[in-house]
Amino acid sequence: MYDCIIIGGGPAGLTAATYLGRFLRATLVIDAGAGRAASIPTTHNLIGFPEGISGEELLSRMRQHAVGYGAELVSDVALGIMQSKTGFAVGMSSRTLEARTVLLAPGVANHRPNLAQAAHDRGVSRGLIRYCPICDAYEVRGKRVAVLGCSEHGAAEAIFVRRYSETVTLLTEESVQLSLADQADLADGGIAVERAAIQTLSINDDDVLVRLSDGQSLSFDTLYVALGSSGRSELARVAGASLSASGCIIVDDHQRTSISGLFAAGDVVEGLDQIAVAAGQAAKAATAIHNLLLE
Repeated sequence: MYDCIIIGGGPAGLTAATYLGRFLRATLVIDAGAGRAASIPTTHNLIGFPEGISGEELLSRMRQHAVGYGAELVSDVALGIMQSKTGFAVGMSSRTLEARTVLLAPGVANHRPNLAQAAHDRGVSRGLIRYCPICDAYEVRGKRVAVLGCSEHGAAEAIFVRRYSETVTLLTEESVQLSLADQADLADGGIAVERAAIQTLSINDDDVLVRLSDGQSLSFDTLYVALGSSGRSELARVAGASLSASGCIIVDDHQRTSISGLFAAGDVVEGLDQIAVAAGQAAKAATAIHNLLLE
């Protein structure tokens, strides 16, 4: 019987595990290894790392930190959560374990462009393909930037990036879905909108290469993918927790879901998708879990 089982071994899950370990709570982290943080080439937003740190290195340090305070880490997939008389039963691919509380921190999955996996991953590692302008638009100052996603979300992202570059182009995979207000804002910002769909997308060592259905060939220094994401909230849904219209897990100010003893933190809840925010939510959740167990 664990005091808490944490599902998700990213920044939120590992921060919560460290806090709970320091609260002297028996804690297990189940990590499926599918988090987004591991793919970050270098993050410069974390205070204390002025030269930046890679996602892999950050996670490695966070794992060491959590384990140092007694947390257990296991590589596995959580398949289900069921309420029991003493708390919860968490089913994994290899076994079922019990805990008095559960913290969900599985993150979200990006909607990726139509590009081969190997090419995509190579582009991300080189900064040619990016997903978060809040995280790294500073790094694309003055470069030729494309934003993929001709929608309200894509328009907002293009306008955000425009502050960092005078050359911003909005692209679409299929069709243009822009309101008149979006079109006016893009025009006011000097952002080019290519209405012809992408026919082929590829990368080389230094550029993102795009061929459109109207025959145009374009090249960019960076492509921001603004196709949205999907929260990994299926476990919460099946367990009966309330979800938002976008599929995120609904929580209160203490990261409590609608089910007593079930908490959630990180990108899977509504809010700004940032490591610092996920860590802050995890600290709140861990403290609330500790206080609940005291009762």
